Amino acid sequence: MLTKTKIIALASIGLTQFSGYVQAETTLNVVSAGGQNMVDYVKTYLAPKFEASHPGVKINIVGTGPGDAGSHKILEKLSAQKNSGLEHWDVDVAVVHQKIGGEMVADGLLAKYRSDIKTGTLVTRDSAENALGVDVNGYVMPMFHSQTAIAYNSDFIKTPPKSYDELVKWTQDNPKAFGYNGIKNGMSGVSFVTGWIYAYGTEAATLSSAPYNKDIATSWDKAFSELKAFNKNITFTPGNAGTLDMLNRGEIFMGPVWVDMFYSWKDQGKIPPSMKLSLIAPGMPGQPMYYVTPIKAENAQLAREFIEMATSPDIQAEGIVKRFNWYPGIDAQHVQGNLDKATWTKLFAEITPNDLSQYGKSFPIAPYFDDIKEGYERKVSN
Repeated sequence: MLTKTKIIALASIGLTQFSGYVQAETTLNVVSAGGQNMVDYVKTYLAPKFEASHPGVKINIVGTGPGDAGSHKILEKLSAQKNSGLEHWDVDVAVVHQKIGGEMVADGLLAKYRSDIKTGTLVTRDSAENALGVDVNGYVMPMFHSQTAIAYNSDFIKTPPKSYDELVKWTQDNPKAFGYNGIKNGMSGVSFVTGWIYAYGTEAATLSSAPYNKDIATSWDKAFSELKAFNKNITFTPGNAGTLDMLNRGEIFMGPVWVDMFYSWKDQGKIPPSMKLSLIAPGMPGQPMYYVTPIKAENAQLAREFIEMATSPDIQAEGIVKRFNWYPGIDAQHVQGNLDKATWTKLFAEITPNDLSQYGKSFPIAPYFDDIKEGYERKVSN
């Protein structure tokens, strides 16, 4: 027979276990496009912090793969749930690429939440307002910004080109010393070609916003002809990593790369300290990844709190800048106070916040982007 004390003790254990079970039932579903590093970032860094501040909430993170294809899988899932008439959708937070983020807004899949979170006022870049021609103001918070720039070996180049014009002149004086990967072996080459069109075809502001005018592309013949002549003086590389490899081996002395990969390789000692960056005029494209939340997310308030935490200055400093060498999603001045001097200097000494503001461009809207790639294939590669 149980004593009164034992009965009370068992009841107490049971209530504790039951209480814990109920709290653990709250699951915040986070779905991320991008590489495995994106999934690992949420799983190993953001989730423990959020769960610690929200007892009883568990983060369930799922990755959908790199590139726009990974983001498109998320769009397809949300579209299917919308079409099925479900009252609640099973995605609370999604991390998507810029292009697909715009399509999601246009399709009525996302909640307008940025004014509901404290960090919403910390971002002013145009990429928080416009996603390749689609007005996304209020619907997205940039997680980080990737940017391309020109890497160069400062042991041999004391005055790097500051513009596409100066780069053309440099390659004429230094044949085969500049390398890039064309448009089929990675986005750094695509970015370089897009910047070429911004310089010699049509300005970035026009090509990065709607409406689309097919006639504009017909004015790029001279730009493509000059790019074909430029390519005769350069070395083609097998990709972004290939460009860095060839820079490291001294096979080329300059080439376009993604900034975050450049600094990661530098941190790992895979390229020497003498390698530096320059963001040339009139600019080169980069792109953000967005935090979004579906219009019928089951845990909408928790989703807002998660994004608010993930875009706070201290998390952006430690998680985005220090861990990945990405540019922060919120404006840089809000992050500076949370970074040591060495980290801040590393990321902004060669490409300053002012350089990013002037020369950090968006990719063009999809039809112009297709025109650029198709024109390169027909008039430069042939």
